[in-house]
Amino acid sequence: MPNFTHSKARVILHLDMNSFFASVEQAHDPKLKGIPMAVAGNPKERRGILVTCSYEARALGIYTTMSVGEAKRICPELVIVPPDHEKYRVASNAVFAILRTYTDLVEPVSIDEAYIDITEIGGLTDAMNIAMQMQQRILRELDLPCSIGIAPNKFLAKTASDMKKPMGITVLRKRQIQDVLWPRPVIEMHGVGESTEQRLKELGITTIGQLATVDEHLIKVKLGKNGQRLRERANGIDNRPVDPEAAAERKSVGSSTTLPIDETELQPCLAVLARLAAKVAKRLEKQQLAGQVIMIQMRTSDWRNQSRSRTVMNPIYKEHAIYEEAKDLFQRHWEGDPIRLLGITVSNVIPMSELHVQLSIDSFEHYAKEDQMEQLVSRLEKKFGPNAVKRGFRER
Repeated sequence: MPNFTHSKARVILHLDMNSFFASVEQAHDPKLKGIPMAVAGNPKERRGILVTCSYEARALGIYTTMSVGEAKRICPELVIVPPDHEKYRVASNAVFAILRTYTDLVEPVSIDEAYIDITEIGGLTDAMNIAMQMQQRILRELDLPCSIGIAPNKFLAKTASDMKKPMGITVLRKRQIQDVLWPRPVIEMHGVGESTEQRLKELGITTIGQLATVDEHLIKVKLGKNGQRLRERANGIDNRPVDPEAAAERKSVGSSTTLPIDETELQPCLAVLARLAAKVAKRLEKQQLAGQVIMIQMRTSDWRNQSRSRTVMNPIYKEHAIYEEAKDLFQRHWEGDPIRLLGITVSNVIPMSELHVQLSIDSFEHYAKEDQMEQLVSRLEKKFGPNAVKRGFRER
């Protein structure tokens, strides 16, 4: 491990792999380098959605979430390959292994990004040198490009890593935020989605600077703890530590119940799963968590316990999504034995503020529709009051 000079000032790096899926494909097949290429869920289906694309493709106006057909119209010679998630997982682990040769204070937050605390191995004095070494090693050893943000906390480091891509290294200091961040639209701030942007707009807040200077009591009343947190971030305040155990130790969230009778019919079991999904979703919302693994537990009348799980591409936290996954697992694996107990658990959870959606052929159109639905529900509840709208479940 390098012997860097000690510095007391907290210095956090945020490493973000550039066009990760596409870059991994290019590393495995050099013929894909230097040309417009993209990863899509079903390359033969023109309505398929691009998961990611190379920077050569982006230069032509092609972007993630564009349909294959539309991308092909812009660039008929665009090369499209199907995703290979095992390949990406192996590459991700290799990246994190390199980072851990510098320090144990590495916190992966998604398959293609991580926070690294370098305070004790050089701090600000050697931050640029450390970042350059990491970036060049990952490129040399894995043939993968990345960008790195350097800052005194997680929020500013993540913001900095977005400022120069690909292969950028950016330092963002607290004293720079008024000039660099405050003029930007609030939607460009990490942690602000379209729904939050709309609520802020109703308060007359359209820039990060306006969010930073809004009355503290007002933002708390209107947006609760999340509003307070966003206001702090807009002022460059973020005291979250880099926690190497966060991904492994973040607790799962679940709920189970013993049935009043040993159940042998499908519909009553599904009704129980629906109630459990609602409970799990409520607990996830309360803790502001989302999870990537969903598991169901089944106990039969003869006290045999069974569990079945599935990893989903995009972390879930909404009631209907949890129910649909649990329902599908149950229908696939229940063999008709009388059921005494049912349970649902969501694990591999991450804070919603760190939610990183990897769009896929299956998920993009779903997420687009869900976003529209959420906006509609929000408008109806605003008009008729909280809980005026109850989400139903579609049989499939």
